[in-house]
Amino acid sequence: MLEKERDSQLSPSETPGTFMSGSSSSLQTVAPVQGYDVEFDPPLESKYECPICLMALRNAIQTPCGHRFCKNCIEKSIRDTGQRCPVDNEMLSEDQLFPDNFAKREILSLTVRCPNCGCSEKMELRQLDVRRHLKQCEFSTVLCSQCQQSIRKSHLEQHKTSECQKRLVSCPDCVEYFVFEERELHEECCPFANVKCQYCEMDLIRDQMESHCDTDCPKAPIACNFSAFGCKEKMQRHNLAQHMQEFTQMHMRYMAEFLRGLSLNGTTPKSLWMPGTSLSSEDQGASASVLASSGPRGAASCSSNCSPCQPSDVMVRLREMDGRLVKQDHQLRELIILNETQAGQLAELRRRVSVLEETVKDLEYQHCHGIFIWRLKGFSAHLRNQELGLPVVEHSPGFYTGRPGYRLCLRLHLQTPSAPRCSNYISLFVHTMQGLFDGQLTWPFQGTIRLAILDQGPEGQHHMEVMETKPDLQAFQKPTIQRNPKGFGYVTFLHLSQLHQKAFVKDDTLLIRCEVTPRFDNTFHREGPAVQPRGPEAPVSRD
Repeated sequence: MLEKERDSQLSPSETPGTFMSGSSSSLQTVAPVQGYDVEFDPPLESKYECPICLMALRNAIQTPCGHRFCKNCIEKSIRDTGQRCPVDNEMLSEDQLFPDNFAKREILSLTVRCPNCGCSEKMELRQLDVRRHLKQCEFSTVLCSQCQQSIRKSHLEQHKTSECQKRLVSCPDCVEYFVFEERELHEECCPFANVKCQYCEMDLIRDQMESHCDTDCPKAPIACNFSAFGCKEKMQRHNLAQHMQEFTQMHMRYMAEFLRGLSLNGTTPKSLWMPGTSLSSEDQGASASVLASSGPRGAASCSSNCSPCQPSDVMVRLREMDGRLVKQDHQLRELIILNETQAGQLAELRRRVSVLEETVKDLEYQHCHGIFIWRLKGFSAHLRNQELGLPVVEHSPGFYTGRPGYRLCLRLHLQTPSAPRCSNYISLFVHTMQGLFDGQLTWPFQGTIRLAILDQGPEGQHHMEVMETKPDLQAFQKPTIQRNPKGFGYVTFLHLSQLHQKAFVKDDTLLIRCEVTPRFDNTFHREGPAVQPRGPEAPVSRD
């Protein structure tokens, strides 16, 4: 009896619950119906398996014919299908059943895995109850009270505060609370949300948008101030002043025709210009002078209940307006002439600045002492053109080997994928150019030229080649045009695939270094006074 009481205290079969498979985290408060639906390790032996529910025996019951069943399973079978054993069909009644305590103890001592997904804990079956592992398991799941999703208990707080679609959040602009899944709807109507003007793209809050477009936006479309008089033009607000200036004469004629019609009909409209529009003081004065005649008769002409104004008064006002139109037309022509003159002066200043910039660059290249670094920017665009099979040829600015010295330049050629024997290579050549000191130098040019594509990474493993000039080649003769069409260099200097192996291209810029060391030889003809060209003092070291 004591053994039976101890088993009942430790056994989950005596508690009002059953195990849920997979992700269930606790025992549900319903009467146990079937066996234990848990994973045994090692797997459950068939002798401990209920023939009815095919699960581990819960409250094992034995029959006189020697078969074992779950207590609830066999009792339900007897009541539903008749008083017979489900296995051998022998006659069986409930009072013939007796508990199999040995099998119960054996089953409760078997090792099982925690049914919670992700938990690797193992324990005896008797320990897998509400008061022990399942209650403390960090992988147990509960229903979120907001969205009713099954959430791991250890993640519940994080889910409620940052993941749940039903959580309440506060708008950072208007501080109003709303459900998170409705945030897009709120953002579309929040009065304090940041929006961009559809015309000028200025950042505003939504409540300011209407007034901004009506009064301030420089690119919002508006009607001409003289639309009430017949002008049908529409333009952006910042173009209104230019429109008013260019079409002043047309506007005055519109207004004159409008007022002439009024004088014939003897009526005036409720308003001569649209609400919210603004006229210049001169335009308002012109329109007012037409509407207002001198004395009481002039005032009477503006009333719809009085007699029309006299034609002679209207003609006087029209002549005044015509005079003003002629004056404004002359002023406009003078402004146009002034603007054209200033535009010409500005163009001349820009040309002079460009010439000065070129002169400064030329002076810099004269003092580079034969060491020139060519920064080829926007190199990715050249690579794209090369991949498309387009010819890519770039020439560097001219530079000097000294002062006085020879003037040279570099030529870079990206070979296309279809080029024979040199496809996808960088070709690099040196050209002689006409310089300021050509008459003082010895020709043909002789010396050592070091070409390098610089590695812009921390290791600095540059790709460099060294070549000696050949005096008998046309490339080193005194140039007769600005740049010698013949060059000397390498057709296969560097394969394009090697650019990505090191940091040859950084910030979309390729750096090419050229170091020239001229060599003076008295056996060749020299024009003018004998001057020894000065070259660089420190040669490039091979990496």
